This record gives sequence, C-alpha cells and structure tokens, in this order.
Amino acid sequence: MENIRSPLMDRKLNVFEAVDQGRKVVPQLQLQSRLPQPSAKKVKRSLEEERADQNDSMPAIAKKLRSNDVPPASVASSSHVLGRSKVSVKAGVRSQYGVRPANTVTGPGAKGRPMASTATVAGGPSRGRSSARVLQVTNCGGFLAGESGATKKPTASVSTTSSTVPKSAAAKKRPVWDLKGRLGDMEATMSGYLNRLQSLEVHNTELQENIDVKEKQTSAASSQIKELESDLQKVKMQLKRTQSELQECQDENSTIKRAKERCESDMECARVQVRELGKLVSELQATKLTLTTIVDTNECKLKANRAELADKSQCVEELQALVTSLREDIAEKEEELHRKEVERRWLHNLVQELKGNIRVFCRVRPLLDSETDKCKDMSHVQFTTNDKKAIVLAKMEESRTGRDRKVELKYDFSFDHVFNPKARQVEVFEEIAQLVQSALDGYNVCIFAYGQTGSGKTYTMEGPDDITTETNGMIPRAVNQIFLSAAKMESMGWTFNFTANFLEIYNESLRDLLVTKPEKNTEYEIKLVSSTSEQLHVTNLKYVPVSTEAEVHKLLTVAKANRSVAKTAANDRSSRSHSVFQLQIHGKHAQRELQCTSILSLVDLAGSERLDKSQSKGDRLREAQAINTSLSCLGHVITSLSNKDSHIPYRNSKLTYLLQSSLGGNSKTLMFVNISPLDENFSESLNSLRFASKVNECIIGTAQANRK
Repeated sequence: MENIRSPLMDRKLNVFEAVDQGRKVVPQLQLQSRLPQPSAKKVKRSLEEERADQNDSMPAIAKKLRSNDVPPASVASSSHVLGRSKVSVKAGVRSQYGVRPANTVTGPGAKGRPMASTATVAGGPSRGRSSARVLQVTNCGGFLAGESGATKKPTASVSTTSSTVPKSAAAKKRPVWDLKGRLGDMEATMSGYLNRLQSLEVHNTELQENIDVKEKQTSAASSQIKELESDLQKVKMQLKRTQSELQECQDENSTIKRAKERCESDMECARVQVRELGKLVSELQATKLTLTTIVDTNECKLKANRAELADKSQCVEELQALVTSLREDIAEKEEELHRKEVERRWLHNLVQELKGNIRVFCRVRPLLDSETDKCKDMSHVQFTTNDKKAIVLAKMEESRTGRDRKVELKYDFSFDHVFNPKARQVEVFEEIAQLVQSALDGYNVCIFAYGQTGSGKTYTMEGPDDITTETNGMIPRAVNQIFLSAAKMESMGWTFNFTANFLEIYNESLRDLLVTKPEKNTEYEIKLVSSTSEQLHVTNLKYVPVSTEAEVHKLLTVAKANRSVAKTAANDRSSRSHSVFQLQIHGKHAQRELQCTSILSLVDLAGSERLDKSQSKGDRLREAQAINTSLSCLGHVITSLSNKDSHIPYRNSKLTYLLQSSLGGNSKTLMFVNISPLDENFSESLNSLRFASKVNECIIGTAQANRK
C-alpha cells in the first residue's frame, strides 16, 4: 500500500541500531517522538484494516517466495564471505529531508559493499488528521524490507523478500502498533541468518581446504601426465625410426630382387645374342667373299671414272672461262643499255623541247543529243583534212559597204594538234603519252585543260560519270602508263615510290578533296619546300603513298565525289572550282647510285562563263566571279611571259601561284583548249582560241631533269 506521509514527519526518529557484539545483536529502540498518541478506537480500526490487507497480500507473497526458492542462508548477505568477519549494522533515518546514507558492512570478506538497514516511524496527526506509522527494514543485500501505511489510523507493517521465514515469527502475528514486538521478531530472524552465515563460513573454509588439496593433486597429476607424454613422444619417434629402417630394408630387398631379375634376363638375352652372332658371323663370311668380288669390279670402274673425271675437269675449266667471258659481255651490254637509255632520254627530251616546253592541243567536243535541235551542223568550225594542227572559225556578218550583203569572216588558228569531235580518248592520250613518260625520266610535267563552261574539260581530264575503259580520261590513263613504265624499268635496276594528292581552288581558297570531313579552322598555304628549292608544297594537305594504279583510282573517285559542282543555265553539271591532281615520283637506281624526283600535275580548270548566259545568282555568282578572276590572272601571267617582263604576277591568284613552276619554271607543260561546237558560243570559243594562241607563242626556259 502507498504510504501517506504526514506533514509532521520532519523530525528525525532513530528506530534502532544493531551492533555486532561477539555474534550477538542487541536491538535498541529509542522512541523520541513528542506527537500525541492515537485513540484506542482508531488503533482498533487500523488493526482490522491491516489484517485485511495482510490476508489479501500474503498468498501472492508466499507464491513468489516459493517460486524464487532462495535458501535462508543466501539472505544473510549479498556479498561473498570467505571467512569470519565482524559485522556491524547501523540504522539510517528517513525524513522529508531525505535518507541518511547507510553505513557499510566491514570485514575481510565484505569487499566494501554497502549493507544498510533503515527504519522510519511516523506518528499519527493530532487534531483528527490522518497519520501513518511506517517501519521499513532493509538488510545488506536487499533480502528483507517492510513498508506499509494507513490513511486514517496509525498502522505499521513489515514486508520481507526472503524466501524462508521462521515458523515462530510466521505463527504469531503482531499488531501494527507493536513495534517493539515486531523488532524482536526481526532480531530473532537476523540471529538465525547470522547462525546460518557462520555455518556457511565454516563450510566455505572446508571447501577451500579441499580445493587446495585438489589443486596440489591436480598439479602432481599434470606433471606426471607431461612426463608420460614426453615418454610417449620418445616411443613414437623410436617407432618412426624403426619403421623407416624397416621400410629401407624392404626397399633394398626389392631393389636386390629386381636387380637379380634383370641380371637373369640380361644373361638370357646374352645367350640369344651369342647364338645370333654365330649365325651372323657365318653370313658375314659369305658376304665378305661377295664384297671382295665387288671391290675388284669397282676398282676397275674407278680407274675408268678417274680418266673420265680428268676429261670433265678440263671441260669445266673451259666452261668457267666461257662464263667469265659471258659475264664480261653482260656487263658490257648493261653498260651499253644504260648508255642507250641515257641517249633515249636525251633524244626524247630533245624531241619534247623541239615540240616546245609549252604545247597547246585543241579539242572540239561533239554535239550532245540534247543539242542537235539547236545546232544542226558545225559549219562555223572548220577542220583541214591534211593538216591536223589547224582550225578555222567562220561566221557570216553583214558587210560594212552594204546592208544586204553578207561576208564570211574566218579566224585561222594553228596549234600543236587539233582533235575533231570524232577523236576518241585513246587517240588524245597517244599524243601526250611521251610527255607523261618524261615524268619518269625526272622532269616535272603539267597538263591542264582550259575553256569555257560546258566545253568538255572534265570529260577530257577525268572521263564521264559512268566511266569505262574506252572513256577513261587523261588522269587515269596517265597513272596507268606511269605504273606500267615503272614496272618495265625495274628490270633495269630502277625502283620507284609514288605519293598522290588532290586539291581544288574554290573561291580563291584551297580545299583537300581527299578529306571527306575536313576539320574546322584548317588552313592550307602554298609554300616553298626549302629556301634552296623552287618546288612548292601545300601545308596540312593529305599526301597518300600509293603503289598500284587501283589505289590511285580509288583516290580519284573520292576526289570526284568531294569536288564542288553546281547546275547553271549554261551547264547542268558545271565545275565551280579548279582541281589539281599531283603524283610525286621518286626513283632510285641502287647499283649506279642514281636518283630522280619529279611531279606529274594534271589540272582541270573551271570554265569561264558569261553572266548573261549562265544567269548565276548568289553563291553561283560569287563562284563565277572568282573563276573569271583567276583565269584573268592566268592570262596576265601568260602575257607577261610572252612579253618577257621582269616581273611575272604569279601571286595575284592561288591558281597561278600553285602552277608557277609549271608555267615559267623547270617543267614541261601541255594545255588543252576545249571548244564548244554550238554556234551560240562562237564568241567564247574565239576568245579561248586567242588565249591558247598566246600560250602557244610563249617561250620559257628549257626544263632540266631532277637527277642526282
């Protein structure tokens, strides 16, 4: 039950003090309260309520004590006691100011653990107020404690957590207000616990002595076990050595047995061999007789072979002398062949020089199927049957003397060769094949096509879109001849390496046609290879080593797909840029330590056009202006070369700067001037022929072979 403290419980009450005096606990109770005593009626009513509460709580407490099953001996102390000790129990006092700290149990076996017992008595209130008297006793381990309270009359209750209660105390129940009697019962219970503790200490001492004896016995047994284990280990080692020796003896015995068996087998084999050798000796004796006969026969043959060998040796000496003579003849023939090759090159170069270092071929393309309605005949373009170098442009114009009279005006032109519309690609290439051969001889060669838009320049240089063997242009045919001639010259000791590049000049800017997706901000500049050389090269341009004509044809296909082409009113497929294909040739004759380098340049110029006919606008207009400007710069360069001016304006255009070495330097140059057969293009054709005539009259220095 919950204790209800009185507001007057502020005075300290010393309930009891237990002092251990020679194993006798003397209880001392000093009641010092000055509160008024309760009346008999209130005490009686409090006793009745206390009995009812005890009757209700005792069965549950007894059941709990039985379930814990704690022996009385364990209630004596919460600390482990190993010997006799002097125990003192002191009382603590509870008040509204708190609980005074309990004294601790002292003694050898107590280990300094606290042991406290407290009691609190509260007097009932005067003037009719409720009061409670509570007695609480707590042992050192918390095994004995009692606390109860009453709300109206002063009562006292004792509760314990010990598992066993003495029968004398359980049989006689004291009233709550009988504090002295209840304290005597508690002292009796405490005395029983102390006796039990004493007996346990004695028992503990005996157990400790038994433990010492057992430990000594255990130590002796451990020593004996170690000695036995050591002896056992020695015996095991001895057993292992004995087993090892036994195994060695068994192995040795097995070895001896096997050796004996081998010896017996060898003896039997020896007997068999002796018998076989006896038979062999007999056979050898018979063979000896046969061999003796054969040796005699071979000696006779050897004498005959020696005589024959002497004859053969004389014949070999004669053949060796013949081989030496033939080698000398071969060396002389090779030297003569080299002289002939040098002479051939000189004569070939002489012929090319006599033809002119700048030659001009004129080619008139045939009418297309779509142009037959516009131009039924080609009377304005006339060819001479016996002269393949002349071409005449004729046109009917009104006479200046009368309006009704018309006169025919003729313009005669003469070039190195003129091809009529029926000329095939192979016939055209036959005329330039010797010039292409000069590239393998170490001369720079440049072939370019010039003319108005739609005059057949791209067809002449590259061929049509659906190209065949018959319609191959000058570029693929020149490449094929270069590789065929190089293969023939390999038998003479020459080896060649080839490097190709392909670019276009579009709106005065250089583009690499071998790069499908060029990088941004890539600049191409025309520069000299070195300060001591006049050879030009383009920075950041892709140079591809090639070894067969098939590889070059693949590059031509890629370049053709990347070239700038557009449709105009004058031409459905008009080239909007100048394309330049270059094949660098490096030859080497290791035996004679000769080297030659050259560049074969094949150029397809964009066609000149009149803006009123092409009707170019926007980008097409800018392209036409750039094309006409570069061709005008080319005309100025040709004019300066013809006039032998001191300054040649090569740098006015990227085209003339790139063709500088071909136009006025160390190079053999050929120009195709392409003419349209349409009458409506008469003026453009006339201008193209006049420009070609000016080029044909131009005289430049003699080309020199690049040899070392």
